[in-house]
This record gives sequence, structure tokens and C-alpha cells, in this order.
Amino acid sequence: MITAPARPIGRPGRAAAPRTAFVLAGGAAMGAMQAGMVLALYERGIVPDLLVGTSVGALNAAFLASRPPTPATARELEALWRGLRRHDVFPLRPRTLLSGLGGRRDHLVPSRGLRRLITRHVHLERIEHASVPLHIITCDLASGQEVRLSAGPVADALLAATAVPGLLPPVSWCGRLLADGGIANNTPLSHALQLGAQRIYVLPTSDPDGPGPARPPRAAVDAAVNAVTLLTNARLHHDLARYRADAELVVLPAPNPGNIQITDFGHAGELIESALTAARTTLAAGQARGILALA
Repeated sequence: MITAPARPIGRPGRAAAPRTAFVLAGGAAMGAMQAGMVLALYERGIVPDLLVGTSVGALNAAFLASRPPTPATARELEALWRGLRRHDVFPLRPRTLLSGLGGRRDHLVPSRGLRRLITRHVHLERIEHASVPLHIITCDLASGQEVRLSAGPVADALLAATAVPGLLPPVSWCGRLLADGGIANNTPLSHALQLGAQRIYVLPTSDPDGPGPARPPRAAVDAAVNAVTLLTNARLHHDLARYRADAELVVLPAPNPGNIQITDFGHAGELIESALTAARTTLAAGQARGILALA
């Protein structure tokens, strides 16, 4: 489904429980933060009626959608992230790299590592079989339009949602060539609104008001992923202002005190703990102010 501009749905009334969405942003290794954020949410009994994700956020969302919404599931996601390394996600193969550089392939890194992770850890075969409705955001490379996948093979959809152009291979889907949804919309709030969400918990991978990285990455893979993320994170600040009147938005903090690089998968524990502590503080403050109507 190609997206259209979201229409305002109005603020939820206090009499009825609002329809709750978790929106999970892209951000490569920064996706580890979302494990901590989800644990903080699940600890308070805050669970989603729908999950919307793109890029690494789609991977995390699919993991959650295939399991019960409990702290144990969040801990399982945390354990996965703590054991993840760069070669699991971006396995460099000389033959593929040389073919890509020589113009014989449209990518530099094979997708077999990601497919293996998906098959092993996402307990779903098709998107529509998820216990919590799951929506995966991709981008049509021909038109540049966002494409929302809500049914179909989950592995192919996730490979499409994470396919950084030029780095990972795009995915053919119903006559379209799909790639990383973060290109067009790295934090897809508009999709959650279109799907009827009235309260949206935003799980970002960087602070929309914070500074960029202290130093630019030098390695080619790092630079490619970082460039996409910098370009797309700018939209989050705009969308938060645009949709603030259309739904209740709860943006969880995305601290990165160690200035960890976006393709550095060796510091997941640090990112998880920082995000967990910050999310617990934010949610406790929200409850004290009466912002969160918790179950």
C-alpha cells in the first residue's frame, strides 16, 4: 500500500481506551535502544494494539509481533542484541564487494546474514499471522514513495525494509523494487495515524533535538548507513510538530552518551541500559502528570 498524507483523527476522549501504536524507527546498531524502551513499556503494562516499523525498527517490531507482549519478550530481544555483531548483519564477502564495485551487482553486501537472523528469531512466516498487527514500511525505488506492507512473507518484507540502497540488495515485491523504508520515512508516524492510532509511543534511535555525531564515519559501510539516517531523522522533528494535534505522542528518549557509531554493534548493552533508564524516568514522569492512562 502506497501511503497518502495522514488525515487528522482528533484527540482521543478520556472515556474510551485509545488505540495504541508503537512506532519503531530505523537506525542500524542504534536499534538496540528499542529493546530497553520496550522493556520499560512492558514493565508498566503498556502494550501495543499495532506495531509500525521501518529498517531495523521493522526487525524489532516483527520480533515483538511474534511473541507475547511481556517483559520476558523484551528481555529476549535484549539478549539477541547483546549477542549481535557487525558481521551478523553486514557480512562482507570479497566476491560480492568486487562485483558491486565493478558494476556487476546492485549491492556490496549480501543479505544472507539478515535472512538467517530473521529466520532464526522472528517466529512468523507471514506478516498477517502476527499476534499484534504488524506493518512494515519500505520504499519503492522507482517512485520514491513509501510502501506499507501488512501482508505477505515476513522475511522478504523485512529484507526490503532494511535494504540500504547500494549496500544491501533491494527486494522484488509484486512488480516493485523495494528498499529501506527509512529513505522516505525513518519514523513512520503518519502510517500509525492512518491505521487509527490515537496514542503513539515513538521509539526513535536518535534524539530529534540532539546534536549529530561528534565525528563523521570514515569506513564506506558506516558512511552509507550514517548518511541515510542523517537525511531521514530530520523528518522526525517536522512530523512531531505536524501531528501533535492529531494524536497523543509519547516520544521516548534515545540517549547515546558514548557517541557510539551507527554500525558499531559491539556496544548494545550500553545503549540498552541507557535507553531503559531514560524510558523508565520519562514514563514515570508522564504518569505523575496524568499524561499516561496506564492499563
